[in-house]
Amino acid sequence: MKTIENIPDRQLLLFKSCMVGQEYPGVETSTRYVFDRLGIDYCINDEQSCCTGIGHYTDIFEGLTTTAIAARNFAVAKRCGYPNITCLCSTCYAINKEACEVLNNNTEVREKVNSIFREHGLEDLVYEKDDMNVRTNFYHAVEILLSKADKIKEQKKFDFSGVKAAAHHACHYYKVKYLDVLGNPENPQLIDTIAAACGADMVRWYEDRTLTCGMGFSQLHLNKNTSLQVTKTKLDSLQKAGVELMIHMCPNCHIQYDRYQPVIEKEFGVKYDMVHMNIAQFVALSMGADPYKVCGFQTHSVPLEGFLEKYCQ
Repeated sequence: MKTIENIPDRQLLLFKSCMVGQEYPGVETSTRYVFDRLGIDYCINDEQSCCTGIGHYTDIFEGLTTTAIAARNFAVAKRCGYPNITCLCSTCYAINKEACEVLNNNTEVREKVNSIFREHGLEDLVYEKDDMNVRTNFYHAVEILLSKADKIKEQKKFDFSGVKAAAHHACHYYKVKYLDVLGNPENPQLIDTIAAACGADMVRWYEDRTLTCGMGFSQLHLNKNTSLQVTKTKLDSLQKAGVELMIHMCPNCHIQYDRYQPVIEKEFGVKYDMVHMNIAQFVALSMGADPYKVCGFQTHSVPLEGFLEKYCQ
């Protein structure tokens, strides 16, 4: 089981996320901003490809293709000397860990993947059993931030004392890989601990805290009313608790809450008094990052200008 003491801060491949890139690019620039100021050794490799997560979980990509693409990305990481894959997206995190388990434990699949590589002259991509370790080579960026909570506290320029905030820990982090969660998987506190280091007043437990965001990938499109009702239930609980800032760790959850909060308000005739950020954006902002050039708040659907005027003057 992971512990905060064995979270690395060196040789980290910051795994680019397609959902971050197209929806909330400020999550990546914020993460890089914070990593740079914390002295974390990381790289971004343009050879890295999408993890196929959305396609995989909506049954567009079958397992062999997803596993082969993961094996290729693992080879890219090892070849550039940054084998500790660190994900901005919880789906990337879950997919990469699942693929590593399959490659290490399923000889038939591993041989099929390697035969595809050899057939196309890609010998450098061949995966040998245990080339990557599912517990020591894969991390969520939030885990890295958590391991540096004390340094984050030291480097903050804005003290967000008085900000009543709550966390939403992504299910693809704490439910898919249950045994690999830092802390208690029944009540994860990663985001809470990091945000508290920035001074936020965290509501560490609220009704429906462990409820999914409601996206369910295909559910948002196939059963939209049910999907949005789940999201509304969570937003109602947060509103009841007086939360003004909801903090996320996954772009898919971020989409569900930020993009669809205005939709829910219109369709259900309700009004919420909260804004949304990824935890990396919140940390970067506390360190003095530009809200737009670094944090990318202009890409959000729920405006943050009021929050910024209140707390960042």
